[in-house]
Amino acid sequence: MAKPKNFLFVCKGNDSRSQMAEGFARSMANSGIRIYSAGVEPNGMNDKAVDVMGEVGIDISEQTVRTYDDVPVAKIDTIVTLSSDSDPLPNNLKKKATQIHWPLTDPAAATGSDAEVKKAFRSVRDEIRNRVQVLLVG
Repeated sequence: MAKPKNFLFVCKGNDSRSQMAEGFARSMANSGIRIYSAGVEPNGMNDKAVDVMGEVGIDISEQTVRTYDDVPVAKIDTIVTLSSDSDPLPNNLKKKATQIHWPLTDPAAATGSDAEVKKAFRSVRDEIRNRVQVLLVG
């Protein structure tokens, strides 16, 4: 079986989890692998996601917030959903792509002090990093 070459990371808003996954995947992927992220109901990029990724040396500030319409879905062979809100996936993706689900808490929903919210973002960031590493590197 051929190794996947086109990955799509999806969460509801494409503002935190899927953006962090895209950032890690781009930093770890071999050449020839394309990485995308999208959201069911895209929001603007979350500043805290940008901040905590910067803490580990990955700049996601220039990544684009996208919908499925902005992604070459015909080329996608692996979809990773990072929330239950990622459904429904478009039928053309469900039929042809391998689907992986990572049920991760939305750090943007965290409450409390700024330090507590950042701690939630860091926790999700670290979990995403570990999962992306296993997915791409093994």
